[in-house]
Amino acid sequence: MKELKFKVYGMHCEGCENRIKKALNILDGVTNVYANFKDGIVIVTIDKNVNINSIKETINDLGFEIKDN
Repeated sequence: MKELKFKVYGMHCEGCENRIKKALNILDGVTNVYANFKDGIVIVTIDKNVNINSIKETINDLGFEIKDN
């Protein structure tokens, strides 16, 4: 397993966290998602070769700005 950590801007509440978690958890190969709006971070645990761009695009498509840590 591998963890990917992203700095995400635009999360303002637990609802934002939940939207990101729900959207990422349905991607193939994603085993866990941790999101914290106060710290502005999202940590994605993957179990196989997952296209990192698909994770970034999913977050961006939700209206958040993502930057790699």
